[in-house]
Amino acid sequence: MPELLLPGNIISMDARAADRLTACGNGDAALLYLWLLRHGGQLDPAQARKGLKWDGQRLEEASAALVNLGLSDGKTQAEAAPIPAPQGPPDYTAADITREIEDATSTFPGLVNEVQRRLGKVLSTSDLKSLYTLYDYLALPAEVICLLVSWCVEEFERKYGAGQRPRMSQVLKEGFAWKRLGVDTAQAADAHLKRKSLYRTREGAILQLLGLKPRPLVEKEKKKVAAWTDMGFPDEVLRLAYEKTVYKKQQMDWDYMNGILLGWHKKNLHTLAEIEAGDKPARTTQSAVSAGGSRPAMQDHPAAPGEVDRRVREDLERMREFLRQEKERDKEG
Repeated sequence: MPELLLPGNIISMDARAADRLTACGNGDAALLYLWLLRHGGQLDPAQARKGLKWDGQRLEEASAALVNLGLSDGKTQAEAAPIPAPQGPPDYTAADITREIEDATSTFPGLVNEVQRRLGKVLSTSDLKSLYTLYDYLALPAEVICLLVSWCVEEFERKYGAGQRPRMSQVLKEGFAWKRLGVDTAQAADAHLKRKSLYRTREGAILQLLGLKPRPLVEKEKKKVAAWTDMGFPDEVLRLAYEKTVYKKQQMDWDYMNGILLGWHKKNLHTLAEIEAGDKPARTTQSAVSAGGSRPAMQDHPAAPGEVDRRVREDLERMREFLRQEKERDKEG
């Protein structure tokens, strides 16, 4: 009979981690956590995809789930290394580029023309080397590179204004990120961009929902919006979390609001009804007090339990009224 637990090869797991994984019900997150335990806690995306037989998107979603559960910092070995990596691309020469452009069987000349059109400029020798790195070293198909360039152009214009274009070095850096995530086919690129577009749409919608002025989000805020989207919170719940944040902090505080939403997510509370039913504070029974028991300290909760319940109900009613008015305005428009 084979040995299943070999000496020196036993993997242990903290009970708190096991509780969080079983409570969230995310099988992929649990599998990735086991893989991380087996490999020293350091995520190597390429090795993880190979070992788990996953595509890049599945790995990205499982990694995000572990970050939301507080079981991973989301960092990878590739992120800790410079780009290009120590075993990086060849030092391409102008002759290498010329030879590829003059090759009648190569798709590279057509790619050069299309990238120049999308960037609105003639590529320099340095630009051509960056493009050839994507094409030859990373082996990204021409159609994937075109999608990559278009995405970078859209993002650059959104941040810095119409007509602004990224440098090829910036496109190359994003290309390395795509490769690490397994976005190396047209199908994978399409799925990746749809997810990116969803996050981008949600960024603007959430700013409007919270009554904040439209603006590009910083990276830390983008990650929170992506996490809230993946956790599946509807607008009315985000608004409630925002109101609770402002009530407590007297202003918008992204970290505090994120803490509220993570708390609900860990309790599997995602709708207003679930939150109203499952997030009520514990009550101190009148019988215990009258029997001579002392009341618990209230330094952290200055309001009485009944008062807290009342405020939560009022928040929910205000949120419902807000949504009703929004629907009425949409009908009128």
